[in-house]
This record gives sequence, C-alpha cells and structure tokens, in this order.
Amino acid sequence: MLIPVILSGGAGTRLWPVSRKAHPKPFMRLADGQTLAASTIRRALAVSGVPETLTVTGRDYYFLTRDEYQQAAGEAHHHFLLKPEGRNTAPAIAAAALWAEHHFGADTCLLVLPADHLIRDTEAFATAVAEAQRLAADGWLTCLGITPTHAETGYGYIRAGEAVGDAGRRIEAFVEKPDLDTARRYYDSGEYLWNGGMFCFRADTILAAIEELAPDILEQVRAAWRATDIDEAPVELDAEAFAAVRPESIDFAVMEKASRRAVVPVDCGWSDIGSWQAISDLYETDALGNRAQGEAVLIDTRNTFVQGDRRLVAAVGVENLLIVDTGDAVLVANRDRAQEVKAVVEELIRTDHDLAVHHRTVHRPWGSYTVYEDADDCKVKRLVVRPGGILSLQRHQYRSEHWTVVAGKAKVRVGDEEFMLGAGETVQIPVGSLHRLENPGEDNVEIIEVQTGSYFGEDDIERLEDVYGRV
Repeated sequence: MLIPVILSGGAGTRLWPVSRKAHPKPFMRLADGQTLAASTIRRALAVSGVPETLTVTGRDYYFLTRDEYQQAAGEAHHHFLLKPEGRNTAPAIAAAALWAEHHFGADTCLLVLPADHLIRDTEAFATAVAEAQRLAADGWLTCLGITPTHAETGYGYIRAGEAVGDAGRRIEAFVEKPDLDTARRYYDSGEYLWNGGMFCFRADTILAAIEELAPDILEQVRAAWRATDIDEAPVELDAEAFAAVRPESIDFAVMEKASRRAVVPVDCGWSDIGSWQAISDLYETDALGNRAQGEAVLIDTRNTFVQGDRRLVAAVGVENLLIVDTGDAVLVANRDRAQEVKAVVEELIRTDHDLAVHHRTVHRPWGSYTVYEDADDCKVKRLVVRPGGILSLQRHQYRSEHWTVVAGKAKVRVGDEEFMLGAGETVQIPVGSLHRLENPGEDNVEIIEVQTGSYFGEDDIERLEDVYGRV
C-alpha cells in the first residue's frame, strides 16, 4: 500500500503579500484557479491508487486544509496529524511513519510530498512514483530527483551514480545550493538532479534509519506519540512532548548519511513556486514580455508582471518589475530581486504589523470574515457563515457589537435569549454579554458586524464553548 503524506507548513514569505502566515502558500490560487493544496491532493490520490491520505500540518491550518480537500477530492479519507509547532521535516516524517505503522502496518510505503509544489506533467510524475515505490518496497530510501532545465542556484542538488532497478540511480551525494559557476558545471555534467523534497520509503525502513542516524529525534517523537491520543481524528501531537523534539530536516538527519539510498530522475514540469518570478513564469507574455493576472493597463512597459486583486493596475514607462496588489497591500520589486521579498515580511514581523499574518479576508472553521474598516473608534466586518457553521459562545471586555443580517437566516443567542434573525433584522450585543451565532440553514448567512469600544483586537475574545476545539 502506498500512502501519500503531505507536508504542509511554512509561511511562503517570498510570496507576500498573497502568502501570509494565516493564509500561506498552499492556499494561493494560481493561473488555473486551483490552490496548490488542491492540486497536490488530487495528484497524490491519482498516483497512490488508494483513497487514503495523511497530511502533517499545524492546527491553525487544519480547517482550511480540510475544506480545500473536501472541495478537491471529497470522496477520499483525509487523515490529519497536527503539530503544535514546526520542527522541520525529520520529526514530521517520523511521526507520519509511526501513524502509518499503527494504522496500516510497518511495510506501508509512504510517498512524502510538499503541499505547495507545482507539477505539470502528471503522467511522467506517476511513472517516477511507480519506480520509487518498487525501490522503496525493496528497502531503499528513495527520492524523486528533478531533471534540471537550467543552471539554478536556488535549489539543492543530488549527484546520481550507478543504476538501481529499472530507472533509479544510487545517490552519491547531496549538495547544498551552489554558486552560479558551480551550478553551470552541475548542469553541463548531466550527473546532478534538483532535490525537490519528494521521498518514498517504507515506514519501517525510515524509522530504522532515523533510529540509527538521529536516535534522539526518534526517541523524542516516540515520547510525543505515547503522550498523544492516536485514535482521535484529527490526531493532535502532545504539545509539551513535541516541543522537546530537536528540529532537523530529513535531508540532514537521514538522507545525507544513509547507505541504501536511491533517486529516480523525473522530468515532470516541476516548480516549487518559490518566488514571484516563478509565479510570473506561469503566465503567457505579450510582445513586450509583460504578464498580467487581473485587470491591467501597461503603457510603454516591458518585462513586468502585474497581479491585481480588485482594482485596475496601471504602469507607465517601467520595466523589469513585479507589481502585486492585494487590496490591503502593494508590492513593487525589481524582478531580479524577487527572492528578497522575504525581507519585507521580516520587517513587518519586527514591527508587529498585522499584514505579516492576515489578509482583509480571514478564514475561520465556520466560514470567513472580511474587514471593511479598522479605525480607532470602530471596526466593520462582513461575516460569511457556511451552512452548519457555528461561532463560539463568547464575550468581549472592550467592545460592543451590532449585527445586521444581509442574507440568510441566523440563529442568535444573546445572554440567555435565543431567537432567529432574517435579512434586514438587527441585534445589539452589549459589552460583556455572552453571544453566539449559527447557521442552521442550507445557504450562507451573511452579517455586517459593527464594533464600537476601546479595543478591537482578536485577542478580546473569551471563548466559553466552541465546537471546533478552540477554547
């Protein structure tokens, strides 16, 4: 049995302002309208041949990921292993192997895939996965190596050796990101592949390798596993025990040191979508090398990428730029410095700016809210509550709220009173009052919420009951 293991984490800081901590890179929509998470889960199910997947992610991303999977491949059984904090890929893969061993047996093959990569040639990918699975079943620690298309300094490399199996190669060495001259030598030699972070191995094989080469990591992960209720859905790793795990990548912890390791070369139109330069490459160019998503007017402009959200973007007399407008933030950067966008996020984090974390539209387990106004004396939101969605029973110490239903029928509780509100009806919620809203119908409920008071931060929410476990 081959079980896809999707690793989903990280903030994708080079893709700000679209990718942010609360809504990171796997949930970005690309030119085809799909998110990376949705395309990854469809691709994983197509090559595995079984309706079972495991995703290792943080609790903050669980509901968002679950909803993406249900829309993309709702017929499959999507299992989740939730980490209280990021500890890199070696602990995540160790925990996934323990999960697979518990549920399906020690000889289960794991296909480990990042949640945020793009693959255009799914047939070539499936052929490579089939070969990797054959090698993994024979006890090899196997990875998929991307056939380089150019000399690239942004990726790690794998030096391939003698043939193994039908299409595999023994791994001679893992090589860190090279300088440009070295990358050219690698490319010209034909002996090197890009390390795309995709692996295939049996659960017992990878656990034995971690025990041999990074025994402290496996011991710490096992301790967290023992402290966790492993039959819950989703499985949430014990926070205190998992915090003690040493963070390390699977490359450093195991793959660079293991003896029985193989790589399967694959040319599948792969991209890690690691920068706005990579995003722009997905779009057709005009005669002057410009690319655009959304409404754009480009006058005497060359080699420029524009992505707009709700507004028209106009550029006059510029060249070699990246212009990204999300409505609440605008990025303007030289195309040659696309990798440096992460420095903007670092500065936003240093100054504790909310735009490093949230968009104007924030997703919640029950739906979403969009901030229309955020002033010193009031805050205005539009809430969209999905059918069956229930906000937590909560109260606030610093603000009152006024709800107006603009669509659907809402069941509302204020204090000890419960009642229904329809379109055009309103309710006032005083400071300190218990309140909750739910959608018992089959259509979305939409609410305009006006907050007044002295403080409007999301941390002024005291949850007393919550069906999503956020209390």
